[in-house]
Formats: sequence, structure tokens, C-alpha cells
Amino acid sequence: MILRDATEADAPEIAMLLNAIIRETTISFTTTEKTENDVAQDIASRQNAGLPWIIAHGPDGMAGYATAAPFRKGEGYARTLEHSVFVQPDAQRTGVGRGLMHALEARLAARGARSLVAGISAENDTALQFHVRMGFSEVGRIARAGFKFGREIDLVLLQKHLSSASDSR
Repeated sequence: MILRDATEADAPEIAMLLNAIIRETTISFTTTEKTENDVAQDIASRQNAGLPWIIAHGPDGMAGYATAAPFRKGEGYARTLEHSVFVQPDAQRTGVGRGLMHALEARLAARGARSLVAGISAENDTALQFHVRMGFSEVGRIARAGFKFGREIDLVLLQKHLSSASDSR
């Protein structure tokens, strides 16, 4: 597996993965598919803000990606970020997600991030278990936060500290 920064040329593969998730699952509460241009703009916007967008490539092409965005607006939240990590179905449970998360955490910690937040559909047991294995802890649940496929779905919030409390001064 090769990990590298995303480029505009990755937008078609990312859009394909993301749109399958949007169309077919409750992994994301998003209901509108993303165009390749939407994805290319998102990659550029995050990278211009100094935030990573990392691609994992395996023998069959893009195996997954990880990125981060501000958790909330404002300087007071600047060291807390929310992340996304998506892995192709045939690449799950092969170490791709773990590799992406380790790389993302290292990049974010190096730029001063102290806390990483995940907002995960309560119906996504695979992601919930993955995040617990990666050292995240559940810190909250927003009942019926999402609505997709005719039903209300809870959003589970998990958090991982990237440094010790003594490092946060």
C-alpha cells in the first residue's frame, strides 16, 4: 500500500467511492451525490488550509482516503478536527484504514492538532468498532440526528486525544 497526498486527478475515484456510500448506505447522512468537480474543489480547499487529504493506493487502484476538516469555526476550536476515513469494500480489514488513520493522526499532530472527532452513524458498526480499536472513545450520541431511507438514525460522537493534557499548554 502506498500513501500519498491526494491530487485533483484522484477526484473521479474518490467521487465513485463516496457516491456509492451516499446512494447505498447510511454510513453518510448526505443524500446528494458529489461531482468530480465538487471533490476536486474540496481537496484543494482543505490542502490550501493546511489540512491533509491522504490517498491509499493498492494493487487495484485507490483503496481509500482520509481527510480532516475543522470541527467548528473559530480560533478556540483550531486544535480540534473532525475526520473522514473511507475504504473500498474489497480493501476493508486489510490494514488500509489503520494505515490511513496513523498517517492522518501524525500529520494533524505535527500541525498542532490535539483532538480528533468522529461523527459516525449508529448503524455503522464496522466504523464504530474500528475507531474504538484505534483508541477513540464514545463521548456522546445525538439521537435521531440523521434521516435517510425513511428512518431517523443516531449520530455517535467519538474522540481521540492526539497528545497528553500536559502538552496542551
